[in-house]
Amino acid sequence: MNPKELVALHAYDLVKKEFHKDFILGIGTGSTANHFIEILCKQKPEIKAFVSSSESSSNLLKAAGYEISELNDVGGPDLYVDGADEVNTVFELIKGGGGAHTREKIIAAASRKFICIVDDSKLVKKLGNFPLAIEVIPMARSYVARQIVSMGGRPTYRIGFETDNGNHIIDVLNLDLDVPYETEKRLNKIPGVVDNGIFALRKADLVISADSKAARSLEQCF
Repeated sequence: MNPKELVALHAYDLVKKEFHKDFILGIGTGSTANHFIEILCKQKPEIKAFVSSSESSSNLLKAAGYEISELNDVGGPDLYVDGADEVNTVFELIKGGGGAHTREKIIAAASRKFICIVDDSKLVKKLGNFPLAIEVIPMARSYVARQIVSMGGRPTYRIGFETDNGNHIIDVLNLDLDVPYETEKRLNKIPGVVDNGIFALRKADLVISADSKAARSLEQCF
C-alpha cells in the first residue's frame, strides 16, 4: 500500500467502532480522502447520513449507492475526515489545493471531531511553503489580489478553475504565517474574500500520518 492508502485504512480502523445508526459522517475532498471513501464503499458501515465537502466526493459516494445529506438538514457531523496540504506541529493546516476549502472549513467547524489524514510529506514545522488558496467573489478578484500584495503576498489567479460555489481561487505565497490564526482572520476581513485555506481557528483534533511502511496517530508538537 502507498502512504495515502495506509493512512486511510488506519483512520477507518480507528473510527469504525464509533459508527452507529444515528452517526453523521463528514467527508472531505482530495486524493487521500478518496482512499477513505473507497474503504467506506467496500465496508458499507451502517450510519445515518453523509455530508460531503465537494461535488467530486459526493459523486464517489453516490456511485456506491449512498445518499448525500445537506448540512442544513442533519446538523453537525459527529466526525469529519479530510486531508491537508500542510500540517504544523500544533495541528494547524493549509488546505485548498483542490479548491474545496470553504466547504471543508464549514463542515469542520460544524463537526464534533475533525480527523486529518496525511502522508508524512505534508508534515511541516511552519506553514507556508504550499500556496495558500483564497476563494473570492469573481468581481472582487483583482481588488483582493491588490490587498494581498499590500500584505506582502504574491498572488496568482488559478486560471480556468471555478469552485463548487461558483467563485474563483487566488493562490498566494510569501504571506506571514508566524501566527496562522491572525493571518486567517485578517484575510477574511478583505471584502470579496469568501474564505481562505488556513485552518487555525478550527484546527484538527487528531492527525494521522503515514510513510511507506506504516500509519500512526500523532501527538501535537511532533
